[in-house]
Amino acid sequence: MANGNEVNLAQFRIEQARECLDMAEKTVDSSLKNSVNRSYYCIFHAMRAVLALDKFDSKKHSGIISEFRRQYIKSGIFPKHFSDILRKAFQIRNESDYEDFYVVAESEAREQIKNAKEFLEAAEKHIATIIEEKP
Repeated sequence: MANGNEVNLAQFRIEQARECLDMAEKTVDSSLKNSVNRSYYCIFHAMRAVLALDKFDSKKHSGIISEFRRQYIKSGIFPKHFSDILRKAFQIRNESDYEDFYVVAESEAREQIKNAKEFLEAAEKHIATIIEEKP
């Protein structure tokens, strides 16, 4: 069970996720690349927040994604379609950050924001449930 340190860390990471989502929404009309980057990091920080309650972290994004899928998606705690959300967000973020001529479509950026919101809401709900169960 998570102790106070893990709960504080999870809450801190949720706040990071919220800030990223806010920035994704603010930049969608001015910089699609920045928007999809921030949408991805919203999801990433939300995953790390949930995993903080399990005392798990990784220096690699792939480690966070893999563990989250294993513990929370494959087990049914989070919906199966979150795996697709993760895959697409990671792919778009990588391509837009590292491929010179990758062009982000506005519809793609808006979809990423919608997915990040859904992911963040689910993470916040899960964390709140775990905190409420804490003795």
